[in-house]
Amino acid sequence: MSESTYTEVMLNVARGFEIVATVVIAVGLIWATYFSLRTLARTKKGATAYQAMRQTFGGALLLGLEILVAGDLIRTVAVEPNLDNVLVLGVIVLIRTLLSFSIEVEIDGVLPWRKAFVSGATVMSKAKRDADSVESA
Repeated sequence: MSESTYTEVMLNVARGFEIVATVVIAVGLIWATYFSLRTLARTKKGATAYQAMRQTFGGALLLGLEILVAGDLIRTVAVEPNLDNVLVLGVIVLIRTLLSFSIEVEIDGVLPWRKAFVSGATVMSKAKRDADSVESA
């Protein structure tokens, strides 16, 4: 495989990660909207539906950000691993890490080091369990 073919393949793989991340966030928004409307219809409590929306969509955002970071890593390491690109990657990862941190704090209301590690998928699952337990009460 020639170098230009390898570069094109890796760029396409990185683009694939970006597409998957975009789909995860978009589907997460649709799912969160559906889920919060369902919660509102069952509980008649706007605060519960709002919390379900925040937790569910926040989890989708966390998962999407994690996938975007993976795409950026592939693009930087596999395509053009020079100092400038690594520095740009570092800044991007730092910004996305701060975003993930603030989203986690918003969702859980607790600093991350005060609780067990939580991934985006775990947050979405917890939101569903919490809403289901409120609905059955």
